[in-house]
Amino acid sequence: MAMTLHVDIVSAEEEIHSGVANVVYAPAQMGEVGIYPRHAPMMTRLHPGEVRVETPSGEELFFFVSGGLLEVQPHIVTVLADTAVRAKDFDEAAAIEAQKKAEQAMRDSKSDFDAAKAKAELIQAAAQLRAIQNLRKRSR
Repeated sequence: MAMTLHVDIVSAEEEIHSGVANVVYAPAQMGEVGIYPRHAPMMTRLHPGEVRVETPSGEELFFFVSGGLLEVQPHIVTVLADTAVRAKDFDEAAAIEAQKKAEQAMRDSKSDFDAAKAKAELIQAAAQLRAIQNLRKRSR
């Protein structure tokens, strides 16, 4: 019998995905991690980026997370995202517009707080655009 993981991806607003996987890849604080069944327990922060879930049927599911926490147990992976979006729901035009607004906000910032907020928004928009581009490459 093949070993699998149960994966839950949730955001502050809703459950995004719940299902079974062979492997999960996530943008952890220390770099991208691959989680297989029987992985050692772990908890880490997530950077904005792409979470990939490979199902037992071989299908790859793609999600964008803006950050959050990743909890790993031997057969359970939980992604607690600040915000999360299914790949099929990506809006490239909105991500490009968000990136432009963040770049403008950085140029117009009048305080360190404004600059830090704009930088965080820029990082998130850039990560979402990278996820969209990666998804396009894989679907060709």
